[in-house]
Amino acid sequence: MFSNLDRLKPGLKQLVAALRQTYPYASVLAVADDSRSWRISRSGTSISTAGMGGGSGFVVRVFDHTGCAEYSFNEFSEAHIPDICATLAERLREQAEALGDIAPLPTPLPVDEPAELREATECRRHPADMGDEAILKELDAIRKNAMAIDGRVLDVQVGASYRSFRKLFLSENRDLDQTVTYMTAMVSAVAARGQEMKSAFRAFGSLGGAEVLQQAGEGAGEAVRAALDLLESEPIPPGEYECICDPGTTGMIVHEAFGHGVEMDMFVKDRAQAKHFVDKQVASELVTMHDGAVEQTAFQFFDDEGTLTGDTVIIDKGILRRGMCDALSAGRLGAAPTGNGRRESFERKAYTRMTNTYFEAGESTLEEMIASVDYGFLLENAASGMEDPKNWGIQCMVTMAREIRDGKLTGKVYSPIVLTGYVPDLLKSVSMMGRKMEISGSGSCGKGAKEWVKVTDGGPYMKARISLG
Repeated sequence: MFSNLDRLKPGLKQLVAALRQTYPYASVLAVADDSRSWRISRSGTSISTAGMGGGSGFVVRVFDHTGCAEYSFNEFSEAHIPDICATLAERLREQAEALGDIAPLPTPLPVDEPAELREATECRRHPADMGDEAILKELDAIRKNAMAIDGRVLDVQVGASYRSFRKLFLSENRDLDQTVTYMTAMVSAVAARGQEMKSAFRAFGSLGGAEVLQQAGEGAGEAVRAALDLLESEPIPPGEYECICDPGTTGMIVHEAFGHGVEMDMFVKDRAQAKHFVDKQVASELVTMHDGAVEQTAFQFFDDEGTLTGDTVIIDKGILRRGMCDALSAGRLGAAPTGNGRRESFERKAYTRMTNTYFEAGESTLEEMIASVDYGFLLENAASGMEDPKNWGIQCMVTMAREIRDGKLTGKVYSPIVLTGYVPDLLKSVSMMGRKMEISGSGSCGKGAKEWVKVTDGGPYMKARISLG
């Protein structure tokens, strides 16, 4: 499948050259995609090829100074070039007619400086080479070990998924080629006491292949013990508390509380409060936020618009320095693209999307942080979240809160937990950052409840004042 792109590449270059005879900018993104998922529980096993990848195909983009048009397709040969050119011309004409007397938004041409790249991520145990039987055997062993921890465990579900894709990006001056493979795993445990049942999960992910199954095996017990602890939990009294967030909860705050608010296509639409806070303090001096600098499952060498990726420093010691940006929005804002133009698939539009997003580590140990709390909670196992970039409000779900009193964990557990607040107030209250940063590579993110892409987030343990309910 991946080698087919080598055969098609000369014809794709001909397509770009033909389009450049008419348009000042033209590009093509070609994608070959492979994915597979496995799951095992007391109800049986399942294998699926759906859900992780976006399919294999092509998307062509042209600019004519006043507009931009795209066309996607899943079959290509040199014979298709005249039809592709005609389709793009018709789409630009239809756009102009639809606007009528309305002036189009300024649409500067994308940067097309010369660049060549051919890179691939490392994969020591490729799932395609192992086969279904070997992977299911490892998943079954993880499940059996977790089930044996305690007689109150009713079931343990273990799953794994991988995606491997190759992308070519070609323009007049760019010839980019990347192959990326990542794999994720999940362990979900259900425990019971009488008629009461509780569940907890742990998720794992990394660039590469079945190496991640070792992480799942080592961490499966955490999911079981969390489910058992939840059997003793009770509802939390609503209020504002001193809280220590575990790295997963810190990551959820990074992603939901601030990440979506600095996606700069929202600046173009005036739907993000952050647009008005650039170069202003939005967080404690302990907070420095990055996107794209680490190699985790959302890593790519270049984005879906041919922009090379790198480290984007969003918050620097509490000061908002910039957002993250796709190429089209960057042109309209007079900014530089940051390599965050991402598509759910070749059939979908490119939006500004987060990649690997996190807070930097600090100087404190977890023990020091717990000792500093008179009364509060250690928040663990982030579940989900919602954000409001326009008004900077958040609402996030955390599975459990462990009580801290007089600088010590009491053993008391509360659940479920709803974390709310105004983002700058929360981030300005950050008073300690842990020494060790952890980034989870298991999640995906939708934009407007659609347009799903792989994302990762994380950070260190973080102490802040947070409203819980």
